[in-house]
Amino acid sequence: MNTLYMKQKVFSLRGRFTIKDADEHDIYFVEGSFMKLPKSFTISDTSGREITTITKKTFSFLPTFYVDVEGEETLTISKEFTFFKPRYTIDAAGIEVDGNWWDMDFEVKQDGHVIGSVQKKWLTWGDTYEIRVVDDAMEHLLISIVVAIDCVKADQAASSSAAT
Repeated sequence: MNTLYMKQKVFSLRGRFTIKDADEHDIYFVEGSFMKLPKSFTISDTSGREITTITKKTFSFLPTFYVDVEGEETLTISKEFTFFKPRYTIDAAGIEVDGNWWDMDFEVKQDGHVIGSVQKKWLTWGDTYEIRVVDDAMEHLLISIVVAIDCVKADQAASSSAAT
């Protein structure tokens, strides 16, 4: 089992941050597009190889995010039409997210087997998430899910504050 930590800076305009291992070594770099359409994030390894691209669908009635892991569209996160609490669905073949993914406390399963878990660390400066990878082959998918959900949450917060 491998444990990774994603910590975002509170005042980062570009959405640039790193994912570190338990010894605090940089393992992945995450960079968001700034003032570009469509809004996107890329995750790269330490050698600069692009692992994942997360892209928000432009000009859609309800927000939709596409996640491409290693060049293949792997999952889609879509907002459902609701009148009260915002609700999103994650669509991925054989992938299931159990728990409270809006509060970043969940397990990720593939075909019923746990491949990893995510837990938000509280009382930290900025958002910090602990990602426990059970199946090493699924590490890229797990970090992609965490970054994508965090992107969805940030987008929701931005649209909520713009509406007030």
